[in-house]
Amino acid sequence: MLVKFLLLFTVVPVIELALLIEAGQYLGVLPTVMAVLGTGFVGALLARNQGYMAVRRLQQALSAGRFPGEEIVDGVLILSGGLLLLTPGFFTDFVGLATLLPGSRAVVKALAKRAVGRRLRTGVVRARWEVH
Repeated sequence: MLVKFLLLFTVVPVIELALLIEAGQYLGVLPTVMAVLGTGFVGALLARNQGYMAVRRLQQALSAGRFPGEEIVDGVLILSGGLLLLTPGFFTDFVGLATLLPGSRAVVKALAKRAVGRRLRTGVVRARWEVH
């Protein structure tokens, strides 16, 4: 797990830096900065809108007396997508946008559920409980 986090915190910033340098050389500095700021702004608006819709669906599920599992997963993906869109860079913007748009979020949700299910079946997920 430590290796995965190490790769995440080293490879992703290098990819972001390379993409920003390429965009800056192709578009220029000001348009690149404006694109990064624009995606952050649009991402925040989209995350807010999708978040409100997810909360509404969560409330409807609870009032109907059913467990809101899908709504909770949507909420986590929307929160993650919003955070990724606020992070400067084009790679994280792409991934964040994929988790915010309902169509692509369904694909991301299916992939995440499959990965978690696989880990649960193989016993890779471990938990440690302590009572204080």
